[in-house]
Amino acid sequence: MILASKERLDEYTKKGWWGTTTLLDYFEKNAANTPNRTAIIDPINKEELTKTSPERISYSELKRAADALATSFLELNIQKDDIVIVQLPNSWELAVLYLAINKAGGIISPVPMQWRKKELSYISKLTEAKLFITIDEFKGFSHIKMAEEIKNENNSIKQVISYQDLRQMLKTDPDYDRLKRIKIHANEIFTICWTSGTESDPKGCPLSHNNWINQGLIQKDSVGLEDDFIYITAGPLTNMAAVGTTFLPWLIFGGTFVLHHPFNFDLFMRQLIEEKVNYSLLVPAIANIIIKHPKSNEFDLSSVKYLTLGSAAPSLHTMKEFKKRWDIDIGNIWGQNEGTGIIAGVRDVPDINKRVDHFPFYGREGTKWSSDLLNERIKLKLIDPATGKEVKKNGEVGELAYKGPNVIPCYFKRPDITENSFDDQGYFYTGDLFEIKDHRYIGFFERKKDIIVRGGFNISTQEVENAILAHPKVAEVAIVGYPDEVLGEKGCAFVTLTPGESITLGEICEHLEKMGLAKYKFPEKLKIVDGLPRNPVGKILKRELKKQLK
Repeated sequence: MILASKERLDEYTKKGWWGTTTLLDYFEKNAANTPNRTAIIDPINKEELTKTSPERISYSELKRAADALATSFLELNIQKDDIVIVQLPNSWELAVLYLAINKAGGIISPVPMQWRKKELSYISKLTEAKLFITIDEFKGFSHIKMAEEIKNENNSIKQVISYQDLRQMLKTDPDYDRLKRIKIHANEIFTICWTSGTESDPKGCPLSHNNWINQGLIQKDSVGLEDDFIYITAGPLTNMAAVGTTFLPWLIFGGTFVLHHPFNFDLFMRQLIEEKVNYSLLVPAIANIIIKHPKSNEFDLSSVKYLTLGSAAPSLHTMKEFKKRWDIDIGNIWGQNEGTGIIAGVRDVPDINKRVDHFPFYGREGTKWSSDLLNERIKLKLIDPATGKEVKKNGEVGELAYKGPNVIPCYFKRPDITENSFDDQGYFYTGDLFEIKDHRYIGFFERKKDIIVRGGFNISTQEVENAILAHPKVAEVAIVGYPDEVLGEKGCAFVTLTPGESITLGEICEHLEKMGLAKYKFPEKLKIVDGLPRNPVGKILKRELKKQLK
């Protein structure tokens, strides 16, 4: 499945930015060079997640597993471009599915464990997915039962495969001759991950091998990643935060990939130290906890070379403490599932005081960055939302428009949203406002779109509001975000009631659960109000509600 336009294919191929090497080629090369090296390490608590013991898988074992599963998928009649939905907790089996599904010619579509029937029914119908792979039960919820219900309502899904089924499929003898006949092109789609914005339904973000390879190269140059690093992911292996920052660099540049799930500070620190991790992406709250921990002086972080912080603004104090205590340079990262990404690393923003809120203004006339790749491949501009004109002066604010060989070609089967997201020059409009700083830098200002980012997951307030409005006791509702030290943001529901009624937060959450919404989208505060503030044309003034929360 190639979704990039002919113009884009011709442009990036001619420039040498898109080639013929696939992610599978990178993996095969690493497996051949270091067959006995440990490739993937399971979470310490895997027994609690999957009822199987944690494992340490070598490259040769991982390659054999990928080939065995790919052969099994062929026997299940998976054909070129068939989409496979995967809902599994972090484990080496989830990681190998990225390889195995693609080896069989299919496309993996990973989804968060928190998603429920509403989200999954929508994407299974949109993608016409052929297989659904999930776990029997996770944290008391029967995922396999939900998957079967979705299958019964969707004719495209031919089979639901449980985690235990998957373990049995690993015993299949690989059919190497058959696998060799499947030709994978680097411009074909490797993954369809999902994002949420102001729209009520998730949006599919298809990225090709070449998209992901460029993402990895950009990160390597920006952060200073090296071949054979040891990576750890602190988040679910389903979106850019984990796939783009740790999994793909490991897949491309080799080394060892350490899995963690769900986040547990003590277990994470144990893995970070015992596995001698070199790099990870963290949310700022975790970095803050590390330096404030009563035993922080006992943490041996000598192996850690770099960290990046994302999803919220980092603390300058925290960045300085990491440098002072452990000589660890912390970078600041901004990115989206659409493939966009900017990293303020020590190479391009050496001043730690600036690195906290200054990002490189890639493509700005007169600027030079740490590599030719960063200078040539990414172009940014800021557009005034009111006038549609480009802003260029220090202090001016505009919506970030991003162009590069790492960006999605479109939203999957959503031409309506795609048309409004790209301009005629191929720039993708991110929905985030940035401010020009010191001519050569930009700083995040605020989100243009009305979303809440909770623990790295985007929550459409419109989706939650529409669901709450279905409750008979609710007359009006507005959801706004408020700061949280651990998750970054949580949602608060401002509700006006139908006459004579009363309602509790528990009732609202019970209602949303019956509606099939993922629990991370539930509001965690409730404010009953007589009316919602509005502007002269009737639009709810959410900034006024945020002021009330303060």
